Amino acid sequence: MIYISDKAKEKVVQLKRDANLTEEYFLRVGVVGGGCSGLSYKLDFDNEAQPNDQVFEDNGVKLVTDLKSFLYLCDTTLEFSDGLNGKGFHFSNPNASRSCGCGESFAV
Repeated sequence: MIYISDKAKEKVVQLKRDANLTEEYFLRVGVVGGGCSGLSYKLDFDNEAQPNDQVFEDNGVKLVTDLKSFLYLCDTTLEFSDGLNGKGFHFSNPNASRSCGCGESFAV
């Protein structure tokens, strides 16, 4: 399962509304190679599911990830911060053995 915090949900709903996206759009969460720790997170809106996608719904938000990314994202929570110490989405990933200082990449 992939989870989403209340604050992240509010931001996702706002971004969808600002982009005039319909209800058929969902949040695609993924992992790609790169970043200073080896793996980076990827977020985007999408409306086309792929054959091996894993589909979750948490807190009223549909989250979709490919099977390979799910191996790295299992039990991860998408969070959002708008405080003075940084603004934006970040991942609370129990599978990460280390992450970089900026929080944009991780290793397992």
